[in-house]
Amino acid sequence: MLKNLLFCLLLFSPLAAAQGMKSVSVPPSAEPKLPIMIQGPMPIEAEYFASLLTDVRVEKSGNATFYLGELDGYPIVVAQTGKGLENTAAATAIGIERYKPLAIINQGTSGGHDPKLQVGDIVLGKRAVNASNFKTPKKARGEGSDPFSWIPMDLMASSGSAGEGKSAIDAEKIRYYLGNEALMQAAKAIAPTYQRGKVVEGTIASGNFWNNELDRIEWLHTHLGTSVEEMETASAAMIAHAYQTPFLGVRVLSNNATNQGHYDPSTAKDCQAFVKDMVTRYIDSLSKQPDKSE
Repeated sequence: MLKNLLFCLLLFSPLAAAQGMKSVSVPPSAEPKLPIMIQGPMPIEAEYFASLLTDVRVEKSGNATFYLGELDGYPIVVAQTGKGLENTAAATAIGIERYKPLAIINQGTSGGHDPKLQVGDIVLGKRAVNASNFKTPKKARGEGSDPFSWIPMDLMASSGSAGEGKSAIDAEKIRYYLGNEALMQAAKAIAPTYQRGKVVEGTIASGNFWNNELDRIEWLHTHLGTSVEEMETASAAMIAHAYQTPFLGVRVLSNNATNQGHYDPSTAKDCQAFVKDMVTRYIDSLSKQPDKSE
């Protein structure tokens, strides 16, 4: 028994390994990199960015299509969310649950609210607001409708009714979702390289509407501070906030009715090219952050 024990100790000792026994040392696994998710509602607002990725595979869920790949070796998820608040909210929640993104950038085209902005200019979403959340004053039949008297309604103000009762008082306000500062800084850093127009900070308004009434556009611009309108950013910002995921909206003007800026779909590719450079800058900033494990 003692001889067997001594033999086993000798067999598995470092000395035995050094005397010709094969071995392999496996280093600890590196922590996997969390992807960055780029959102675009329509094919023209997502497919160009997806074409920049390598080793792409495609997954679908509901109305959303997800392109998974790498940009310069870093994992990226391009989410073609579909148009509108509902499609975007669903795609954002699915994307966060499934891919656990480090950050989300919602980008694409938009219509101008600010007369100083031209087709091709880019608005970085310092704020995002749902510009379709309103409560109307009470009017009797035959008194008509006056959209300029509508009151903003904050759906997240309380668990009670947003329109009636005591909780409605707290809900009579505008809710803005602020853009992530690190993503904003990455966008501002590459702004001077953008050739199609200027890059500014502003407020991105979202809602399932398409405003062609100049008086309504001016009212939103004056009272909500809106720079552009589209149908997605605010809902993505809302879901990203719920999941505590860094978020920024980036929108190019494809048209601007306030100064006769006609629709130009080619701006969608320009926006994606800008966001690609922004993401590269953001990834570079991540590599320069101190290692918290040390």
